[in-house]
Amino acid sequence: MTANDGSKRKVLAVVTNYGVEQDELVMPVEHLRGWGAQVDIAAVSTDEIKTLVGDKNPGKTMRPDLTLDAADAAAYDLLLVPGGTLNADKLRCQSPVVELIRSFKEAGRPVAAICHGPWALVEADVVAGKRLTSYPSLATDIRNAGGTWADEPVVTDDTGGWTLITSRNPGDLDPFLHEIDAALSVV
Repeated sequence: MTANDGSKRKVLAVVTNYGVEQDELVMPVEHLRGWGAQVDIAAVSTDEIKTLVGDKNPGKTMRPDLTLDAADAAAYDLLLVPGGTLNADKLRCQSPVVELIRSFKEAGRPVAAICHGPWALVEADVVAGKRLTSYPSLATDIRNAGGTWADEPVVTDDTGGWTLITSRNPGDLDPFLHEIDAALSVV
């Protein structure tokens, strides 16, 4: 993706206000904004987002741009679902997130989820027939939901008319971001 391409793209990141893995939110947001993309962060409330490092140590705080309830899937080119065990467990219980994921799938727009983020994909019932990766503890959930789990740094699956990009953990951010760039370059 070139800087000119990025300036035409809009990305929505969805999180809860506590427990998102710092690098899985901060690094993609900074990377995409560096390309000129507009990245909005939607959270449960307008309170600060308190990230964690390794699910336990306090990380950076960020301000959401809007609430999950106010997010309009049609306004964005890609949906980013970061992980963090606490974040992902709470996020999958948020009906606006489930609806956003389903809306992106139905519109044929890409979804990128990392680490525990695919829990929300399982909840949205969109992994059947898809090949994806995640933090290893989600493998059984993904298989039970009809997906095929792979232990790879990044998996991109274009079947079913929409692109799903998944990665296992913060150590896989470079290939994850590369695949996000590729998906946005064709949107």
